[in-house]
Amino acid sequence: MTTQPDTSTGNGTGTSGAGDPSPGTDARFATSPAPSWGPPAPTLPSEPVRPAAAPGAGEPARPFLHRAWRGRPEDPRWARPAFLALLLATTVLYLYGLSASGYANSFYSAAVQAGSQSWKAFFFGSLDSANAITVDKPPASLWPMALSVRIFGLSSWAILVPEVLMGVATVGVLYAALRRRFGPAAGLIAGAVLALTPVAALMFRFNNPDAMLALLMTVTVYCVIRGLEDGRTKWLVWAGVAVGFAFLAKTLQAFLILPPLAVLYAVCAPVSLRKRFAQIGLSAGAMVVAGGWWVAIVELWPASSRPYIGGSQNNSFLELTFGYNGLGRINGDETGSVGGGGGGGGTGQWGETGWNRMFNSEIGSQISWLLPAALILLVAGLVLTRKAKRTDLTRGSFLAWGGALLMTALVFSYMAGIFHQYYTVALAPYIAAVVGMGATVLWEERGKVWASLTLAGAATASAAWGYVLLDRTSDYLPWLKWLVLVGGLTGALGLIFVTRLGRRLALAAAALSFAAAIAGPTAYTLSTVNTGHSGSIVTAGPSGASTMGGPGGGGGGMRGGFPGGGRNQQNGDGAQNGQQGGGTGGPPTGGTGGFPGQNQQGNGNTQGNGGTRGGNQQGGMPGGGPGEGGMGGGGGAGGLLNGANVGSAAKALLSKNAGDYTWAAAAIGSQNSASYQLATGKPVMAIGGFNGTDPSPTLAQFKKYVTDGKIHYFISGGGMGGGGGASSSASSRISSWVTANFKKVTVGSATFYDLTQPTSSS
Repeated sequence: MTTQPDTSTGNGTGTSGAGDPSPGTDARFATSPAPSWGPPAPTLPSEPVRPAAAPGAGEPARPFLHRAWRGRPEDPRWARPAFLALLLATTVLYLYGLSASGYANSFYSAAVQAGSQSWKAFFFGSLDSANAITVDKPPASLWPMALSVRIFGLSSWAILVPEVLMGVATVGVLYAALRRRFGPAAGLIAGAVLALTPVAALMFRFNNPDAMLALLMTVTVYCVIRGLEDGRTKWLVWAGVAVGFAFLAKTLQAFLILPPLAVLYAVCAPVSLRKRFAQIGLSAGAMVVAGGWWVAIVELWPASSRPYIGGSQNNSFLELTFGYNGLGRINGDETGSVGGGGGGGGTGQWGETGWNRMFNSEIGSQISWLLPAALILLVAGLVLTRKAKRTDLTRGSFLAWGGALLMTALVFSYMAGIFHQYYTVALAPYIAAVVGMGATVLWEERGKVWASLTLAGAATASAAWGYVLLDRTSDYLPWLKWLVLVGGLTGALGLIFVTRLGRRLALAAAALSFAAAIAGPTAYTLSTVNTGHSGSIVTAGPSGASTMGGPGGGGGGMRGGFPGGGRNQQNGDGAQNGQQGGGTGGPPTGGTGGFPGQNQQGNGNTQGNGGTRGGNQQGGMPGGGPGEGGMGGGGGAGGLLNGANVGSAAKALLSKNAGDYTWAAAAIGSQNSASYQLATGKPVMAIGGFNGTDPSPTLAQFKKYVTDGKIHYFISGGGMGGGGGASSSASSRISSWVTANFKKVTVGSATFYDLTQPTSSS
């Protein structure tokens, strides 16, 4: 591959199809044969030229099915069938055993259920159909699931299939992005790497907002690269729209990739400098409109007639965005959070921070399998195009995907606030894209010694790092790490001497290297899809793949606080890790027991909950009444990050005459309330939101609800309770008032208070 120095200050134009002139192709291809990984390039036109007719004009129209199967005429005949096979395989893989996860994260499932029953709850993202409080995120990620449940009824499949479809769509968009510039082989490699990344297989089968975020971020990068091809404004506008909707999925995380993409377009787009900045301004405007319309409505809506904004301390979505979900995630100052704290480069309550965070024992097995190779290939791609013209699209593609990768990884590595392993799914499309581009470009240049050595180096890095990751779970397929190491090194040796091998042997060496590189993540992905996952903190791979603690985490890794529970999955290791615990002490104001999970067996519908569902332990955090079980009290009322095991008797109790009340019951903490709401189909108020620490409702408001006959029962236990401060004291005051003034009702091991039956002393 040859490059030319930048001698132009004007627009870069070229071709993007077989014989169809269009702007954006690198000028160097006008004087040299097109590489096998990219489209053929005819003579460079002096001005952008649009195709006069659709491809194939003048030819007999082919049947739709034939066109769908054959694909674009300029592609090899195998390209479209291989792409369709990739999509089909991804769909089957992600749908396999999907119902094993049940309602997955019941926090979001309860909001989905509420949205399927009430359009007002749908719009705001309320946790219950009576609209007491919202989830602690914007509602966009809930909307597809709520529509699915509204159409098909409440079930695990109705909730999770939309997430699967987002995963398949992400693979498709990634393929489309790489095929245009680097050919179908690059798209297939990238798509396979993405589909087989363990954390991707986890989150595209789970109902957290990360699936939608990953899809929209991939669409954003795709649109920016399309804009770099020909400088058309519409692609920058669509990129802004994608970011705006991504903001409505997971707030400020959607903005992480904006700085590198904006700088890239400002420098490299094939239009005048003035037009570049105008286009970036239009893109920003589209982003504000796409994401801001909902924010504006919520902020202008009278607070008295909308649900409380969950996760905020002042009933403000803007405060939630820039506080708990914004700067708080960076500096660890998260009012109302279950943890956070710590500093960059040190140890926080959510694990080690620093440059190596993506590789450590808490995160590495989720995402980093091909990260070393991606970094090597990114540098190689930039070196290869170092002398190219300003508008060079190959370099622009490396900068787009690589910039998104580096920016996101940097923020993840040093953020001191709440950080969970599954956040890293955002990196998966970027890593996959860089691997696909880098591998195909260097393969084309394999006749050069440095290119073949770099390919061999990437293969060696993947094999060695795969061995390290597999060795961390030495009892899981112990033979696989040796197969990965030996296979990868053998393939790398073949790549070094690739020019001396025949075509078949060279392809065999490349195939062996790739197979060795993805063998580890494939095994972890298969383990992930073969296991159900539930709760708020989940990890991919086999038992013990991640050591990050935290409530319901992998056990043992979290500093200064919450005992690590099990892995929140069926057939997991909850009973074992529930005994181990994982912290060095209880939460800030915890009782004698800290969070549930230290001294009990998991007892929910699944076996991997580390005791966080459990039962009647004494101590725990304040929140239950005198003598109650704190967080876990109430006989399976649930811990902070897992819901309760609702028995048939409890379900019958709450369902009886539920239509006479606005809320069938109220409970501290959303996981507690969500379990009963999902079981009964009746609205259950989540006092204090997710953690039980939001100041909603106040004691005075709750008393009025009770006086007005709007709430039937109070469910004992759950939530963080009195974790300190005005917000958390609201829930503990409510709990104390209820237990002192209303009749206790025991159903099995669960404890309720009938708010229509005051005690004689009250």
